[in-house]
Amino acid sequence: MDYSQVLARRRMVRNYTGQSVDDDALDRIAASALRAPSAGNSQAIGVVVVTDVSVRRQIAQLAGEDSYVSAGFDPWISKAPAHVVISVSEKIYRDRYSEPDKLGPDGQMIEWPIPYWWVDAGAALMAVLLAAVDEDLAAGFLGVHSVPDLASALRLPDEHTPIGVVTIGHPAPDRRSASLDRPRKAKDSVIHHDHWDEGG
Repeated sequence: MDYSQVLARRRMVRNYTGQSVDDDALDRIAASALRAPSAGNSQAIGVVVVTDVSVRRQIAQLAGEDSYVSAGFDPWISKAPAHVVISVSEKIYRDRYSEPDKLGPDGQMIEWPIPYWWVDAGAALMAVLLAAVDEDLAAGFLGVHSVPDLASALRLPDEHTPIGVVTIGHPAPDRRSASLDRPRKAKDSVIHHDHWDEGG
């Protein structure tokens, strides 16, 4: 499948069949997170692959899946045969940017107008989502705000913060999200050339 097909097919899927995911495909999907950009080559991304049924059920319970299902949705968190949890360490970035080659001209650590760790974690997330499609699988994303205590459930190191859970499996028909009713913005209202305003 070429890149344009992968990108066009990517969407958040929230229901899966009972079919298992091939271990080699899952390894390739997880490894794709490591190919995402890493500011200063900090390499501060962590990946936990969850296939154990009891751990997946625990994650679903933390996310309040029962309430979600009672609202008429599918039990997509527990039903997904695999979860990929991406985490990131701010400390590793700060340590890296304390090294001599990354200090500012004044010898001090740079200011952080954009926290690079979150940028890179988002890039790792997108790599995983696209890799799942490339393996002819489907993926959904559950933000960490919906899964309290995810870090402790997975026994992450104290310095690592998860950004959320990517559910992976073979797609089944799912209930359409109301968010999809919002029209996409026109390309020319989003993409600008040289300057945002036409007057330059």
